[in-house]
Amino acid sequence: HDFIWPIFVIDGPTEDIATMPYQQRLSYDDTLRAAEKACKLSIPALALFPQIATHLKNPTGDEALNENNIICQRVHAIKQRFPELMLWCDVALDPYTDHGHDGILDDDDIILNDETINLLCQQAITLADAGCDTIAPSDMMDGRIGVIRHALDAAGYHHTRIVSYSAKYASAFYGPFRDAVGSKSLLRGDKKTYQMNPANSNEALHEIALDLQEGADMVMIKPAMAYMDIIRRVKDEFAFPTIAYQVSGEYTMLLLAAKYGNIDETQLMLESLIGLKRAGADGILSYYAPILCQKL
Repeated sequence: HDFIWPIFVIDGPTEDIATMPYQQRLSYDDTLRAAEKACKLSIPALALFPQIATHLKNPTGDEALNENNIICQRVHAIKQRFPELMLWCDVALDPYTDHGHDGILDDDDIILNDETINLLCQQAITLADAGCDTIAPSDMMDGRIGVIRHALDAAGYHHTRIVSYSAKYASAFYGPFRDAVGSKSLLRGDKKTYQMNPANSNEALHEIALDLQEGADMVMIKPAMAYMDIIRRVKDEFAFPTIAYQVSGEYTMLLLAAKYGNIDETQLMLESLIGLKRAGADGILSYYAPILCQKL
Protein backbone atom coordinates (compact mmCIF):
# COMPACT_ATOMS: atom_id res chain seq x y z
CA HIS A 1 0.00 0.00 0.00
CA ASP A 2 3.03 2.28 0.31
CA PHE A 3 4.26 1.68 -3.24
CA ILE A 4 4.30 4.12 -6.12
CA TRP A 5 5.32 2.20 -9.23
CA PRO A 6 7.41 4.21 -11.76
CA ILE A 7 6.90 3.18 -15.38
CA PHE A 8 8.43 4.37 -18.65
CA VAL A 9 6.28 4.95 -21.74
CA ILE A 10 7.12 5.28 -25.41
CA ASP A 11 5.24 6.09 -28.62
CA GLY A 12 5.78 2.78 -30.37
CA PRO A 13 6.24 -0.90 -29.54
CA THR A 14 7.41 -1.94 -26.09
CA GLU A 15 11.18 -2.26 -25.78
CA ASP A 16 13.57 -3.44 -23.09
CA ILE A 17 15.74 -0.97 -21.18
CA ALA A 18 19.22 -2.45 -21.44
CA THR A 19 20.56 -0.76 -18.30
CA MET A 20 17.62 -1.74 -16.03
CA PRO A 21 16.79 -5.44 -15.54
CA TYR A 22 13.08 -6.34 -15.93
CA GLN A 23 12.22 -2.78 -17.02
CA GLN A 24 10.72 -1.72 -20.36
CA ARG A 25 9.51 1.35 -22.17
CA LEU A 26 5.84 0.53 -22.56
CA SER A 27 3.63 0.85 -25.61
CA TYR A 28 0.10 2.23 -25.36
CA ASP A 29 -1.46 -1.22 -24.85
CA ASP A 30 1.21 -2.35 -22.39
CA THR A 31 0.77 0.86 -20.40
CA LEU A 32 -2.87 -0.07 -19.87
CA ARG A 33 -1.83 -3.62 -18.97
CA ALA A 34 0.56 -2.21 -16.36
CA ALA A 35 -2.25 -0.08 -14.94
CA GLU A 36 -4.48 -3.15 -14.75
CA LYS A 37 -1.72 -5.08 -13.01
CA ALA A 38 -1.26 -2.29 -10.47
CA CYS A 39 -4.95 -2.41 -9.63
CA LYS A 40 -4.93 -6.20 -9.26
CA LEU A 41 -1.88 -6.03 -6.97
CA SER A 42 -3.38 -3.16 -4.90
CA ILE A 43 -0.55 -0.82 -5.86
CA PRO A 44 -2.28 2.54 -5.38
CA ALA A 45 -0.26 4.77 -7.73
CA LEU A 46 1.75 4.87 -10.93
CA ALA A 47 4.41 7.46 -11.75
CA LEU A 48 4.80 8.00 -15.50
CA PHE A 49 8.01 8.99 -17.30
CA PRO A 50 8.35 9.42 -21.08
CA GLN A 51 10.91 8.76 -23.73
CA ILE A 52 10.05 10.98 -26.68
CA ALA A 53 11.43 11.07 -30.19
CA THR A 54 14.57 13.16 -30.69
CA HIS A 55 12.90 15.38 -33.31
CA LEU A 56 10.36 16.52 -30.67
CA LYS A 57 13.09 17.87 -28.37
CA ASN A 58 14.27 21.48 -28.43
CA PRO A 59 16.11 23.92 -26.12
CA THR A 60 12.94 24.95 -24.24
CA GLY A 61 11.24 21.55 -24.03
CA ASP A 62 8.08 22.71 -25.80
CA GLU A 63 6.69 19.19 -26.09
CA ALA A 64 6.17 19.20 -22.31
CA LEU A 65 3.39 21.78 -22.89
CA ASN A 66 1.66 19.82 -25.65
CA GLU A 67 -1.75 18.68 -24.40
CA ASN A 68 -1.47 15.67 -26.72
CA ASN A 69 2.03 14.60 -25.69
CA ILE A 70 2.64 10.99 -24.76
CA ILE A 71 2.19 11.49 -21.01
CA CYS A 72 -1.11 13.34 -21.41
CA GLN A 73 -2.40 10.66 -23.78
CA ARG A 74 -1.50 7.84 -21.40
CA VAL A 75 -2.88 9.65 -18.33
CA HIS A 76 -6.17 10.22 -20.11
CA ALA A 77 -6.37 6.59 -21.27
CA ILE A 78 -5.56 5.15 -17.83
CA LYS A 79 -8.07 7.41 -16.10
CA GLN A 80 -10.81 6.31 -18.49
CA ARG A 81 -10.18 2.63 -17.74
CA PHE A 82 -8.93 2.72 -14.15
CA PRO A 83 -10.20 5.90 -12.47
CA GLU A 84 -9.33 4.59 -9.00
CA LEU A 85 -5.60 4.42 -9.83
CA MET A 86 -3.66 7.49 -8.70
CA LEU A 87 -1.31 8.93 -11.31
CA TRP A 88 1.84 10.89 -10.51
CA CYS A 89 3.44 12.96 -13.26
CA ASP A 90 6.90 14.48 -13.25
CA VAL A 91 7.21 18.22 -13.76
CA ALA A 92 10.63 18.90 -15.31
CA LEU A 93 11.92 19.54 -18.79
CA ASP A 94 14.81 17.07 -19.07
CA PRO A 95 12.92 14.41 -21.11
CA TYR A 96 11.88 17.15 -23.54
CA THR A 97 15.01 19.30 -23.98
CA ASP A 98 17.76 18.69 -26.51
CA HIS A 99 20.42 19.42 -23.86
CA GLY A 100 19.13 17.06 -21.15
CA HIS A 101 18.69 19.65 -18.40
CA ASP A 102 15.61 20.13 -16.24
CA GLY A 103 15.22 23.76 -17.29
CA ILE A 104 16.17 26.15 -20.04
CA LEU A 105 19.72 27.46 -20.45
CA ASP A 106 21.25 30.77 -21.40
CA ASP A 107 24.04 31.14 -23.97
CA ASP A 108 26.62 30.17 -21.33
CA ASP A 109 24.71 26.99 -20.37
CA ILE A 110 23.58 28.51 -17.07
CA ILE A 111 20.13 27.43 -15.93
CA LEU A 112 17.50 30.17 -16.05
CA ASN A 113 15.52 29.65 -12.86
CA ASP A 114 12.57 32.05 -13.24
CA GLU A 115 12.08 31.49 -16.95
CA THR A 116 12.03 27.74 -16.29
CA ILE A 117 9.41 28.10 -13.55
CA ASN A 118 7.06 29.80 -15.99
CA LEU A 119 7.25 26.76 -18.26
CA LEU A 120 6.88 24.35 -15.32
CA CYS A 121 3.62 26.05 -14.33
CA GLN A 122 2.29 25.55 -17.84
CA GLN A 123 3.44 21.91 -17.79
CA ALA A 124 1.70 21.34 -14.43
CA ILE A 125 -1.59 22.74 -15.77
CA THR A 126 -1.28 20.63 -18.92
CA LEU A 127 -0.86 17.49 -16.82
CA ALA A 128 -3.72 18.39 -14.49
CA ASP A 129 -5.95 18.98 -17.53
CA ALA A 130 -5.14 15.43 -18.69
CA GLY A 131 -6.23 13.97 -15.34
CA CYS A 132 -3.03 13.73 -13.33
CA ASP A 133 -3.72 13.42 -9.57
CA THR A 134 -0.29 14.35 -8.21
CA ILE A 135 2.15 16.83 -9.71
CA ALA A 136 5.77 15.96 -8.94
CA PRO A 137 8.21 18.83 -9.61
CA SER A 138 11.64 17.17 -9.86
CA ASP A 139 13.46 20.11 -11.44
CA MET A 140 14.90 21.67 -8.22
CA MET A 141 14.35 25.26 -9.36
CA ASP A 142 14.13 27.73 -6.46
CA GLY A 143 10.63 28.90 -5.56
CA ARG A 144 8.74 26.73 -8.01
CA ILE A 145 6.40 25.02 -5.52
CA GLY A 146 4.61 28.22 -4.49
CA VAL A 147 4.22 29.39 -8.08
CA ILE A 148 2.95 26.00 -9.26
CA ARG A 149 0.50 25.79 -6.35
CA HIS A 150 -0.85 29.23 -7.19
CA ALA A 151 -1.16 28.32 -10.87
CA LEU A 152 -3.01 25.08 -10.12
CA ASP A 153 -5.40 26.85 -7.75
CA ALA A 154 -6.04 29.64 -10.25
CA ALA A 155 -6.90 27.01 -12.88
CA GLY A 156 -9.36 25.32 -10.50
CA TYR A 157 -7.16 22.37 -9.54
CA HIS A 158 -7.35 22.94 -5.79
CA HIS A 159 -7.26 19.20 -5.05
CA THR A 160 -4.33 18.32 -7.30
CA ARG A 161 -1.55 17.33 -4.94
CA ILE A 162 2.07 18.39 -5.15
CA VAL A 163 4.85 16.04 -4.10
CA SER A 164 8.02 18.09 -4.20
CA TYR A 165 11.40 16.60 -4.99
CA SER A 166 12.71 18.76 -2.15
CA ALA A 167 15.94 16.92 -1.43
CA LYS A 168 17.17 15.72 -4.81
CA TYR A 169 20.89 15.12 -4.74
CA ALA A 170 23.32 15.39 -7.66
CA SER A 171 23.84 11.66 -7.65
CA ALA A 172 25.64 9.05 -9.71
CA PHE A 173 22.69 6.70 -9.10
CA TYR A 174 20.56 8.34 -11.81
CA GLY A 175 22.45 6.94 -14.80
CA PRO A 176 20.04 4.15 -15.86
CA PHE A 177 17.02 6.48 -15.53
CA ARG A 178 18.59 9.06 -17.83
CA ASP A 179 19.21 6.30 -20.33
CA ALA A 180 15.57 5.17 -20.00
CA VAL A 181 14.14 8.62 -20.82
CA GLY A 182 16.76 9.36 -23.46
CA SER A 183 18.48 12.32 -21.81
CA LYS A 184 21.80 10.71 -20.84
CA SER A 185 23.50 11.00 -24.23
CA LEU A 186 22.25 14.59 -24.67
CA LEU A 187 23.24 15.97 -21.27
CA ARG A 188 25.65 18.89 -21.49
CA GLY A 189 27.76 19.17 -18.35
CA ASP A 190 26.15 18.18 -15.05
CA LYS A 191 23.30 19.26 -12.76
CA LYS A 192 25.31 20.27 -9.73
CA THR A 193 24.29 23.93 -9.95
CA TYR A 194 20.67 23.10 -9.09
CA GLN A 195 20.71 19.64 -7.51
CA MET A 196 22.09 19.18 -4.00
CA ASN A 197 25.61 18.32 -2.88
CA PRO A 198 25.65 14.74 -1.50
CA ALA A 199 27.85 15.94 1.38
CA ASN A 200 25.23 18.44 2.58
CA SER A 201 22.46 17.37 4.96
CA ASN A 202 21.43 20.70 6.50
CA GLU A 203 20.45 22.11 3.11
CA ALA A 204 17.85 19.35 2.75
CA LEU A 205 16.01 20.57 5.83
CA HIS A 206 16.17 24.16 4.60
CA GLU A 207 14.82 23.25 1.15
CA ILE A 208 12.02 21.14 2.61
CA ALA A 209 10.97 23.87 5.03
CA LEU A 210 10.68 26.29 2.10
CA ASP A 211 8.67 23.84 0.00
CA LEU A 212 6.24 23.15 2.83
CA GLN A 213 5.76 26.87 3.36
CA GLU A 214 5.03 27.21 -0.36
CA GLY A 215 2.32 24.55 -0.30
CA ALA A 216 3.82 21.12 -0.94
CA ASP A 217 1.58 18.24 0.18
CA MET A 218 4.40 15.69 0.32
CA VAL A 219 8.18 15.84 0.10
CA MET A 220 10.53 13.52 -1.75
CA ILE A 221 14.03 12.31 -0.87
CA LYS A 222 16.05 11.11 -3.86
CA PRO A 223 18.04 8.84 -3.96
CA ALA A 224 16.84 6.77 -1.00
CA MET A 225 19.21 4.10 0.28
CA ALA A 226 22.30 6.28 0.54
CA TYR A 227 20.22 9.04 2.14
CA MET A 228 18.28 7.26 4.88
CA ASP A 229 19.73 9.69 7.42
CA ILE A 230 18.05 12.51 5.47
CA ILE A 231 14.72 10.65 5.49
CA ARG A 232 14.94 10.24 9.26
CA ARG A 233 15.96 13.87 9.88
CA VAL A 234 13.13 15.14 7.67
CA LYS A 235 10.54 12.92 9.32
CA ASP A 236 11.70 13.88 12.82
CA GLU A 237 11.84 17.58 12.01
CA PHE A 238 8.61 18.04 10.08
CA ALA A 239 6.40 14.95 10.72
CA PHE A 240 5.09 15.44 7.19
CA PRO A 241 4.30 12.87 4.46
CA THR A 242 7.76 11.81 3.29
CA ILE A 243 8.39 9.84 0.09
CA ALA A 244 11.58 7.93 -0.75
CA TYR A 245 12.58 7.20 -4.34
CA GLN A 246 14.62 4.01 -4.72
CA VAL A 247 16.19 5.23 -7.93
CA SER A 248 17.32 3.38 -11.03
CA GLY A 249 20.94 2.94 -9.96
CA GLU A 250 19.98 1.60 -6.54
CA TYR A 251 17.47 -0.80 -8.05
CA THR A 252 19.91 -2.02 -10.70
CA MET A 253 22.76 -2.36 -8.21
CA LEU A 254 20.68 -4.65 -5.98
CA LEU A 255 19.56 -6.87 -8.84
CA LEU A 256 23.10 -7.23 -10.18
CA ALA A 257 24.32 -8.05 -6.67
CA ALA A 258 21.70 -10.80 -6.48
CA LYS A 259 22.63 -12.11 -9.91
CA TYR A 260 26.39 -12.20 -9.43
CA GLY A 261 26.74 -12.42 -5.65
CA ASN A 262 24.64 -15.51 -4.86
CA ILE A 263 22.24 -13.41 -2.75
CA ASP A 264 18.51 -14.06 -2.49
CA GLU A 265 16.95 -11.43 -4.75
CA THR A 266 13.58 -11.17 -3.04
CA GLN A 267 14.99 -10.96 0.46
CA LEU A 268 17.61 -8.45 -0.65
CA MET A 269 15.03 -6.15 -2.21
CA LEU A 270 12.58 -6.59 0.66
CA GLU A 271 15.24 -5.75 3.24
CA SER A 272 16.23 -2.61 1.32
CA LEU A 273 12.61 -1.42 1.30
CA ILE A 274 12.02 -2.25 4.96
CA GLY A 275 15.07 -0.12 5.71
CA LEU A 276 13.44 2.84 3.98
CA LYS A 277 10.24 2.31 5.98
CA ARG A 278 12.25 2.07 9.18
CA ALA A 279 14.00 5.32 8.34
CA GLY A 280 10.62 7.05 8.14
CA ALA A 281 9.38 6.82 4.55
CA ASP A 282 5.59 6.95 4.23
CA GLY A 283 5.68 5.98 0.57
CA ILE A 284 8.30 4.47 -1.72
CA LEU A 285 8.82 4.75 -5.46
CA SER A 286 10.39 1.49 -6.55
CA TYR A 287 10.70 -0.23 -9.92
CA TYR A 288 10.51 -3.50 -8.02
CA ALA A 289 6.98 -2.82 -6.76
CA PRO A 290 5.01 -5.23 -8.99
CA ILE A 291 7.66 -7.94 -8.84
CA LEU A 292 7.77 -7.91 -5.05
CA CYS A 293 3.97 -7.78 -4.74
CA GLN A 294 3.69 -10.84 -6.96
CA LYS A 295 6.38 -12.71 -5.01
CA LEU A 296 4.76 -11.91 -1.67
